[in-house]
Amino acid sequence: MAQPQKTTRRAVTLKQVAAAAGVHASTVSRALNPATRSMVAPAVVARVMKAAAHLSYRPDPVAASLRTGRSKLVGILVPDIANTVFAPILSGASERLSAQGYSVIVADVGNDGDRQLDLAAGLVARRVDGLILATVSRDDPLAAFCVERNLPAVLVNRAETMARLSAVVSDDSFGMQLAVDHLVELGHRRIGHLAGPAQHSTGFLRRRGFGHALAAHGLDPAAAPCEVAAAYTREEGAVAMRRLLDAHPGMTAIVAANDLLALGAYDVLRERGLDCPRDLSIVGHNDMPLVDMVQPPLTTVRISHREMGRQAADLLQQAIEEEGISVRNVVLPSRLIVRGSTAAPRKAAPAEGAKRPRKAR
Repeated sequence: MAQPQKTTRRAVTLKQVAAAAGVHASTVSRALNPATRSMVAPAVVARVMKAAAHLSYRPDPVAASLRTGRSKLVGILVPDIANTVFAPILSGASERLSAQGYSVIVADVGNDGDRQLDLAAGLVARRVDGLILATVSRDDPLAAFCVERNLPAVLVNRAETMARLSAVVSDDSFGMQLAVDHLVELGHRRIGHLAGPAQHSTGFLRRRGFGHALAAHGLDPAAAPCEVAAAYTREEGAVAMRRLLDAHPGMTAIVAANDLLALGAYDVLRERGLDCPRDLSIVGHNDMPLVDMVQPPLTTVRISHREMGRQAADLLQQAIEEEGISVRNVVLPSRLIVRGSTAAPRKAAPAEGAKRPRKAR
């Protein structure tokens, strides 16, 4: 018995959609492109979209790339995709880029510089139009890679010292000011800092901002307890917290450079039988998802990560599509979210043998 022959369905062309909609092919091209759709009358756009859907038309990205010299692909590099801070950044950037007809490739590149460069080179070989980098250090080889190749790129969440590329970041110094102001208002004076890695702008600027905030309240920054975590992880936060408690048992509060470090501090308090906030108040930074669900819910500095992603996408689109765009540094405001991990410092118990004040009768 003869086998039925398979039929190969040819791809629907732009001209076929144009014929079905009764318009010119260039009108179809503009109507289907989010960036140029506003140039076409809404009724015509609706007619073109209906014809394209009826014919199951799918744009040919290779053909479009040959015509325009652009792939409409953008790479986003993150150091740790499991870190929930990056989810809203990715969501905001993808939302904005998708609305402009771009497709997004997300790469988890870790913190190894050579691996980051290899993956970036691989994306360039696949003709990405630009990169959003959430990975950079204060003097970053990957930023230099983009500048040398004239590849449009935007930094997000972290920035370089030299400002070679546009960046969207939070106000790290102001965030620390908010945290310290809150603790001082509660009555704390012995405030420590769990700092982030100094090679990242977030670690460096938040530590500096912490010192400035203490000085504004007449407290000596040089005398403030401080330990630097090797990485922005819960595990490294715990390691630094143990050092901090061993060296400065008299602290009544700490400000952590991010929420993961603060969660590491929670772990150490539990292992040592201490209570938060009764024995030690803790403030985090980022307001990453679910920190309101831990016990006690974490007081932290909120950053608008989704908006950060959106603005990074806008800057990248401008860098791709417009010539001569100057470097911009967008700083988004922070705000303090007060929850259960902070309270007034517990008053020291009277020394043994000390006279207790008599109660009034």
